This record gives sequence, structure tokens and C-alpha cells, in this order.
Amino acid sequence: MVKEVWDSKTQTFHGGQEHRFIQNFVEDFSVTTNYLGTPVKALEAARDAMKDIHHYPAANQEPAKTYLAEFLWPTDAEKHHARLLMGNGASELIDLVVRKALQHCNERGVETPRFKGGPWNVQYQEYQRSAQTNGFKIESPTYGDRVELLCIVNPCNPTGDYFERKELEAFIEANVARGGTVIVDESMQPWVSREFRADSLITAHAFVSRMWAEHQVSVHIMHSWTKIWCCTGLRVGSVICPTDGHCEALRKIQVPWSVNGPALAFVEAVVRDQAFLDETWNNTTRLRAYLCSKLAELDPTWVPHGKPFLSWVWLDMRDATKAAKAIDLARQAGVPVRSGKPGYECPTFVRVAVRKEEHVDHLINAWKAL
Repeated sequence: MVKEVWDSKTQTFHGGQEHRFIQNFVEDFSVTTNYLGTPVKALEAARDAMKDIHHYPAANQEPAKTYLAEFLWPTDAEKHHARLLMGNGASELIDLVVRKALQHCNERGVETPRFKGGPWNVQYQEYQRSAQTNGFKIESPTYGDRVELLCIVNPCNPTGDYFERKELEAFIEANVARGGTVIVDESMQPWVSREFRADSLITAHAFVSRMWAEHQVSVHIMHSWTKIWCCTGLRVGSVICPTDGHCEALRKIQVPWSVNGPALAFVEAVVRDQAFLDETWNNTTRLRAYLCSKLAELDPTWVPHGKPFLSWVWLDMRDATKAAKAIDLARQAGVPVRSGKPGYECPTFVRVAVRKEEHVDHLINAWKAL
């Protein structure tokens, strides 16, 4: 039996895939999904939709896209609906936007288009991978000049850093070249609080419009909905484009029916499950504090990173050998964590998801052998 789930030569390492090889599996700490698991009502909707798999899903992604628009913009969804496009996870949409960015560079005669990520030392690698594959020159996060493709993961996965909206807008203006493309990944931003929209670019309409009108900079807001709603196996994402025209251009090169029927049914149901989100906001910060306290009791020299509202802890164990042993011990105990070494090149770090107290206790017991 094959014991790997990715091709290390061509694909980016990702957490959340080891469970199928762990006979004593208890809980997955390696992926930053919601501690509550998949919302029951939405899961039932997706299961019911399986009865219709002999039909094609809606090519225009409706009515799921309208329901998602109403979730994003409760008071003016109709005004912004045409800027929204759903996709097969964020991954498909990342590739679409990067390809269009490269095309735009070619049309403007930019011979060596450049890419850089946010200001933090490491972030989710899919953006850099797509940029590199499409021919962008990869610059370090500390690169001082403006670039043609700027990609910021906010909050940053894995480091847990976070730009408030005004800080984010200022960083974008200072780092993107005229005529360039910006992607801001806000997949983890809904965890901020019930008022997450107020600190999100999804409501920064004036800023996005001005960047396009004055600088021809196209700002895209990316979401993978598989984390907050714990449906990574279903693959659901969206991108908010700067204008209706940008969205239409992406739709022209998107493969048809990339969002399947069960996924559309899931979205239609999940965006109306307010109780699930309320429970998420009520408990995630408390559970994260519990996790941090137990880690500190185990070894007070370890350094946890990340904002209190997040669904994970980026933990510096300050010793690469100890971090490697911790990863092995967690796997052996049926509670895998995400190593900071592959992809992120941070060998003293591990990423630990926020989970219920009894599962945290199970992990801590395993790590007492360190």
C-alpha cells in the first residue's frame, strides 16, 4: 500500500493527511481547522446532494454563490455579487489569479516579474509555489522594492502574525508596483471575532477601488472556506475581485463545474448556521489559552506564537532534535502535529491546532516523554 499522499518533487507539503496511516488515530493537530469539526447541518446537506450526482452542478455556482455573498456582505450583497467567484478550494483560484497576473505583466512588457510574500519570515507556501511555477522571480519577504505580484496571508499561517486593516492597506500601497497584482488570503480572518468584517478587506471597497483607479493595482481577497467550516476534503474557496471585469476574466479561464454539487449544497447550508460560528467565537480563544498553558507547564522555555483568537499555535521548541522527537511522539500517540521543517524550513517549530481539552491532554501526555 502507498504510504505517501503527495509527490515531494512537485507538490507542497501540507498537514492534515497522515490520519489515514495512523491505526490509533485520536485527533488531528496538524491542520488548522475548526475544533468543532464539520457543521452537522451542512454535512447533511452535502450528503443529500449526493443523490443528484447523476446531474451536473450549476455552472454559475448558484444559488450557493448568492448565499455566500450574503454572508460576506449582509447589507449590500447584491452590489458586490458580480465580483465574487467560487472555486475548488482556494488552490484553484490562486492559480487563476497568478496566471492572469503573469499575462498582465507580459502585456505590459515586464520581462522579469517579481513575487514576494508578506513581511513575515514564512507563510503558506501555495502562493510562492504557483508564482514560481508560472515564471515569477521569487524575492524574500524583506525585499525592499515594489513587486508585480504581492501575496499576503493575513492572519499569517503558520506564524500567527496579523495586520489590522489600516496596517494591511499601508503595506500593500508601499510594496506593490504600479499595474501589479495583490492577493490577500483572509482564510483565517473570520476567527477575529463576530465583527471580523469590519477589520477585513472584504469591506474595504473604497481602498480596493482607489488602488485600481489610481494605480491599476488589482487587489484580490482570497478565502479557503475549508478551515473555518472544517471541510478540507470537500474543497471550497472563493475570491473577491477588484471589479466585475476582473471576475469575468477569471471565469473565462476557469474550468467548468470546478465546484461540485455536494460542495455547493454545503456552502448554501453552512453560511446560514449562525450557531456554529457563535460557538466558534465563544470558545476558540479559551481553548487556545488552555493549550498554551499546558505547553508552558510541560516546558516553560518553549515560545508560542500567534494571536489569541487563532485556531493554532506556532510553537518554537528551540531545539530541532526535540521538535523532531515531538512530531514522532505525537504521531505514535494518534495525535499528529505539523512539523515546521518541510516547506517552512523552521526545524525548531511545530504547529499545533486548537482542539478540545481532552485531546490536548492526550497530546501533552505523549510529550511528557520528551
